[in-house]
Amino acid sequence: MKLSLEQKAIPYLTNQFAQAGKVIFISIRPERGKLPITIEKVNAIEGVGLAGDHYASKGGKRQVTLIQAEHIKAVASMVGQAEINPLLLRRNIVVEGINLQALKGKKFRIGNAVLEHTGDCHPCSRMEENLGNGGYNAMRGHGGITARILTSGLISLDDTLSPMEQPQEFPSPTLHSATDQGLQP
Repeated sequence: MKLSLEQKAIPYLTNQFAQAGKVIFISIRPERGKLPITIEKVNAIEGVGLAGDHYASKGGKRQVTLIQAEHIKAVASMVGQAEINPLLLRRNIVVEGINLQALKGKKFRIGNAVLEHTGDCHPCSRMEENLGNGGYNAMRGHGGITARILTSGLISLDDTLSPMEQPQEFPSPTLHSATDQGLQP
């Protein structure tokens, strides 16, 4: 497929997704320091968090935590395990089929809820406790993302995670071409 100059621009490329993601696991942590509990659906409350989760509070950037199933497999490999129970990773939602890091600065829909990427979800010392020696380092770069809830709604297993259309202003294509900038012969 041949791309036009406009399609080669970073703002265009960062809004292209091969497919939507799919929710395969949901959990909430009713109490601090306890393992999360698995649920099939949860109400996402605008500006607060997930109903029943101890992190749910007005405001804040860490209302929901998400991780990719593909990264869980990578972490399992790094700690010498065949698989890892997602409860041990202490994230609210596990999705498959989409790169969560590509959602940086974007709004996305899961079920009826609209969320916004707010940052990376870095590992804590519990990863060493839950996964064993090297668990913390295995999770670095694979911990997923944090998000805030912009629109309340129900999130259920098998729901899709779809990036929302982002308004684009494309700069002059000559600014994004290495040849045009004299960077390539």
